[in-house]
Amino acid sequence: MRVMALDIGEKRIGIAISDPDERVATPLSVLDASQVERGEKAFKRLLEDWEPELFLVGLPLTLHGEEGPQSLRIRSVASGISARFGIPVEYSDERLSSREAKRILREEGLSEREMRGKIDMIAANVFLQAWLDEKASDNADASAKFAGAGTTIE
Repeated sequence: MRVMALDIGEKRIGIAISDPDERVATPLSVLDASQVERGEKAFKRLLEDWEPELFLVGLPLTLHGEEGPQSLRIRSVASGISARFGIPVEYSDERLSSREAKRILREEGLSEREMRGKIDMIAANVFLQAWLDEKASDNADASAKFAGAGTTIE
């Protein structure tokens, strides 16, 4: 299943996509928030090209793991996008994803000016990859428990 991550900001939305096996995240695009919210052509084209079955939306949690002040707005925008396109939405902790995105772009040699417009897309990629990794780890743990079930140790 392909998962499309949305890093919803006030002006822009960063977009990343998973591979069908849900192992690798790839940064895709940054669009004006209004283009995505209104379902304009650029966003529709991404949906047609990649056919995601789930939207993963980053929520800005506090360092204590509680929802921050922007969470209500982000949930509202995400619900609207989900309803418009008939694609379910899940939420993921996006704490520090923008900071990590800046670090990655700085390592690539980009200046602050060159980073503008790319940070949101890389942040979406960061929290999508973390979500995929956590899911893979949970699946591996479940498989290990299942494999050991019913085994007698002498």
